[in-house]
Amino acid sequence: MLYPLLFEPNLHTIVWGGNKLCSYKGVEQCADPIGESWEVSAVESSPCTIANGPLKGRNLINVVEEYGKELLGEAVYNQYGGKLPLLVKFIDAKKDLSIQVHPNDELARKRHNKFGKTEMWYIIDAEPGAALYSGFKEKITKEEYKQRVEDGTICDVLAKHEVHPGDVFFIPAGRVHAICGGILLAEVQQSSDVTYRIYDYNRPGLDGRPRELHTDLAVDAIDFNVSPEYRTFYGNAKDKAAQVIDTPFFDVRVMDLDEPFHRNLIKYDSFIISMCIKGSCRISLRNYDGPEKEIVLREGNSCLIPASLADYDVTPLSPDTRLLDAHLDRKNRSLVHKVLRALKITRK
Repeated sequence: MLYPLLFEPNLHTIVWGGNKLCSYKGVEQCADPIGESWEVSAVESSPCTIANGPLKGRNLINVVEEYGKELLGEAVYNQYGGKLPLLVKFIDAKKDLSIQVHPNDELARKRHNKFGKTEMWYIIDAEPGAALYSGFKEKITKEEYKQRVEDGTICDVLAKHEVHPGDVFFIPAGRVHAICGGILLAEVQQSSDVTYRIYDYNRPGLDGRPRELHTDLAVDAIDFNVSPEYRTFYGNAKDKAAQVIDTPFFDVRVMDLDEPFHRNLIKYDSFIISMCIKGSCRISLRNYDGPEKEIVLREGNSCLIPASLADYDVTPLSPDTRLLDAHLDRKNRSLVHKVLRALKITRK
């Protein structure tokens, strides 16, 4: 029964959102400010609905529960208790997002009984001069943090980075951050909706009332250390799966395609999430005779390829097709090795 899964639009109206995501995804334009498209989600607060094949109309959470190891991969299933551990989004920031931070697994489990939230950003488009915050540019204490939030100067001690298409930022749990206005990006993150909003420029929400802040909750989650580099550097090449980032939580690769490309990822024992950043392509399964043997993945949309079927061909249907793929790397590498790599991930 399993096959590459496509999903119905899962759009989120947010005060800082814009009007790019509907046209990017090829769906009817919405009058409300759309900030996020939850592309592949099994988060209880906003799960995705399957849009194709015999499972059409089914909730992704229920499908993950039903197909378990076949969909997730045995190692992933065992490690994450049968849960889909990743959530991917497209984000359109017309205005600045709040200054925020996410707790790690230990703190999130203790406080909320949920996964922590480590994430990464891939910049799809950026207006001239657009920037984002990631990390501190100088060391401060917890006491200074509280004072700066209170007097509205917290941004003065954050590292601000001008961005361009193709830029990547790794945001480990504990790193204070914010996307600023004029940026369209793809986000890969742990499957969690836990965010601590630290500072929101004293602006009202869509209901006209101030949005809730979590300044005190955030204190114990924040990593106050200063990094020499916050941007992630990676190589790229045509018609190859170029590794962008490799962490204990996800492995992300980018592909710029002009020619058909074969991907056999069975060895990773993991599901694959493929986000179409640009153009369109056809994904054709090998050694498979079931439903939806071929699907078309269009710009601004994403699909979930089950671990048991992760041997397939990608054929670009338009020039300069670009895909962003995410999976978990369980191919005979120790967690210790991956943690060490993650600690160095933002160094050039």
